[in-house]
Amino acid sequence: MQFFVFRTKNWVPILFLILIIILIMINIFTAKEYITQASKQYNDNIPIYSVECEERKCAITFDCAWGADDIPDILDILDKYKAKGTFFIVGLWAQKYPDTVKLIFDRGHEIANHGYSHAHMAQIPENKIEEEILLCAQILEEITGCKTNLFRPPYGEYNEATIKVARKLNYYTIQWDVDSLDWKNSMTREDIYKRVTQKTTNGSIILFHNDTLHTEKVLPEILENLTSNGFQCVKVSDLLIKENYRIRYDGRQIKDEN
Repeated sequence: MQFFVFRTKNWVPILFLILIIILIMINIFTAKEYITQASKQYNDNIPIYSVECEERKCAITFDCAWGADDIPDILDILDKYKAKGTFFIVGLWAQKYPDTVKLIFDRGHEIANHGYSHAHMAQIPENKIEEEILLCAQILEEITGCKTNLFRPPYGEYNEATIKVARKLNYYTIQWDVDSLDWKNSMTREDIYKRVTQKTTNGSIILFHNDTLHTEKVLPEILENLTSNGFQCVKVSDLLIKENYRIRYDGRQIKDEN
């Protein structure tokens, strides 16, 4: 009996040490799991698709790469609803329609960079991505006298290099969380109206294109709905969180509380 007690007492420090090791392993595993979950929750190497916003605000954006005849009417519609738009403009389009670019700017809307030639950014090397952004930026600045700091990759196509180059050039890369699909001829006015009005929430970035079959015609109905429901349509730059932010896994820009 005494021998048994003696051996048990000797095992106490060993058992205590084993317990400590187990606790350390649990903490290491928990920390790794936390880091893994955090890395899944945030990803600053993706574009901004929407913005955390308590107010009833959204951003109307237009990609301009083809014709320009409908731009004056689009501007009149935006003015009627006291809405500000952000126009992502291809450099070649700006060269072809400089007066239209100036008109958009002079009417108080936002001019943004859509690359020079509407290239597939994920398919070209970094130096070409930089060249596309800088050449478009130069053309837009020559027309408006102002620098741009918003960039949208054509076709919505990007890779890590695209984000890296844009960030190096001090650009926010902007996508969208509400796609009107107005460029599809198979879409009706009703289809576009439902998509936009049903999907728009606080902080949404809405994608339109000019020179399409229905955009100019359906835009008044959409703006009527949005403004009637309390939305204020602002420039993307006025929607963005400028500092202390993270980008969530789904592309939503949120305040960084840390």
